[in-house]
Amino acid sequence: MPVIKILPHAQLCPQGDEIQAEPGVSICEALLENGIAIEHACEMSCACTTCHVIIKKGFDSLGELDEIEEDLLDKAWGLTPTSRLSCQAIVSDEDVTIELPKYTINHARENH
Repeated sequence: MPVIKILPHAQLCPQGDEIQAEPGVSICEALLENGIAIEHACEMSCACTTCHVIIKKGFDSLGELDEIEEDLLDKAWGLTPTSRLSCQAIVSDEDVTIELPKYTINHARENH
């Protein structure tokens, strides 16, 4: 089973973490299932950028970006060439390392 390595994030994952994910699930689902409370204001419907992550390793192993995701990513805080919306980044059979950005464009944190 592939491993998602999460780099330390002051609020969501201070020590960093490594979690296992079933191939075919989104990074967002895997994080939430493992107690990492990433924001997902649109309930993972690819309508916002609050679940934005930066892929540090394994970018090419994830499912392809579609046009809607690409357009939304333009609005994300801290966009990089390896940014993805975690609700759309589908894990394959390879390990992935991610960074959770310090900020989102969300003005009020949703308590999901």
